[in-house]
Amino acid sequence: MSHQTPAALTADPISEPPAPSEAPRPRLWSRLMDRDVGIVPIPVYVVLVALLITFVFTHNVTGELATVIGLMVAFAFTLAEIGKRVPVLRSIGGAAILVTFVPSYLAFRGWIPAPAAKALGDFFTTSKVLNLFIAFVIVGSILSMDRRILVRGFAKIFVPLLAGSVVAFTVGTGVGTALGLGWKETIFFVVVPIMAGGVGEGAIPLTIGYAAILGTAQGPLLAKVLPAVLVGNLVAILLSGLLNLLGKRRPHLTGNGRLEPGGGTDLLDGLDRKKPDLTPQSIAAAGVTAVVLYLCGVLALDLLGFPAPVVMLALAVLLKLAHGVTPRLQDGATFVYSFCLTALAFPVLFTFGLVQVPWKTLIAGFTPSHLLTIVATVLAMVATGFVVSRWVRIHPVEGAIVAATHSGMGGAGDIAILSASNRMRLMPFAQIATRIGGGITITLALLAAHTFGL
Repeated sequence: MSHQTPAALTADPISEPPAPSEAPRPRLWSRLMDRDVGIVPIPVYVVLVALLITFVFTHNVTGELATVIGLMVAFAFTLAEIGKRVPVLRSIGGAAILVTFVPSYLAFRGWIPAPAAKALGDFFTTSKVLNLFIAFVIVGSILSMDRRILVRGFAKIFVPLLAGSVVAFTVGTGVGTALGLGWKETIFFVVVPIMAGGVGEGAIPLTIGYAAILGTAQGPLLAKVLPAVLVGNLVAILLSGLLNLLGKRRPHLTGNGRLEPGGGTDLLDGLDRKKPDLTPQSIAAAGVTAVVLYLCGVLALDLLGFPAPVVMLALAVLLKLAHGVTPRLQDGATFVYSFCLTALAFPVLFTFGLVQVPWKTLIAGFTPSHLLTIVATVLAMVATGFVVSRWVRIHPVEGAIVAATHSGMGGAGDIAILSASNRMRLMPFAQIATRIGGGITITLALLAAHTFGL
């Protein structure tokens, strides 16, 4: 019989902290489940790939939505993860580049199993998921913006952005025409795509409008404009890095992230940074609002011939400026926009590239004349932003970097450009240049294309 002291009998063993050697350690499974390939936990990704391979070899690949989602996710996020890890490429938006280019090449080579390619093609063609994705991205991006930054920030950087856009348009068109591209080809397929706001928010809605005007398929049109978007983004990243070096050597030219000179408040100071108050109701409300605005664009296209993306964008901006977006709806739109870019952008881009983007047309855009025109356009944009910023009391380096984001590849391009220049604080202004500047560019380009032809 053991002899225990009263203290030993009354002590609560649960309340005693374990010895350091007895502390639980993270298990391998837990660590793997908390690591993702894109958005998919590693064990789930392994099972998904194994299932898809099994389906292919057993000829059991169907058009069922779950199968299509699995194919899109597996291919797209595999390529994205590779792009994030390749040296140099990862610094210039490698994930988006691989997801945009590789599917077209895989389709060209016939390296995607035929049943998988057919399932993806049928789904993409019949569901028109691309149009819904564009509605969520465009409407969500506008409604989620802080109205104060939208109004005050746009008013402040309007002059450098406008001047940069005009000079870039003039220089780019002149260079492209002199090199034999022709003025229409240069404007609509080189200069405009550079300033359209990226791929998902720029090139895709732009080419949807082009396709509607021409009455042709969108895929070849997107293939023609993608080189301008991707190379323009690369040039903007390189120039922003050089601007950062210039700011270090000439400190009087930069505010190190502050847009306005002087010791007073900056446009970003005191901005309400509360966390979004997300509820299922607010998220659903924002999603349905995007659908309704998209349907308004469809109706305008049917009745008036106006491109649907332009009408949708204009309505979203008007709703925002007219105080028509409540905090609840703004919070929901923030989630919808972020969710689309995180979870849907790569799968949608992969499927579009696989199904509708011809590889030969894509490669044809990388000719010396196109490349020189792209470099001249972006360089003119950034240089003009630098010079004009001094006239409106903005630090030249910061003004030029914001102008550079107008030549970037959407949200991913903004991150790459601001990271290269160590100016992430400028993200709200970069978003204005990308979203609003890109939207205005698309609107004017489609109206011009509708009037003068392509």
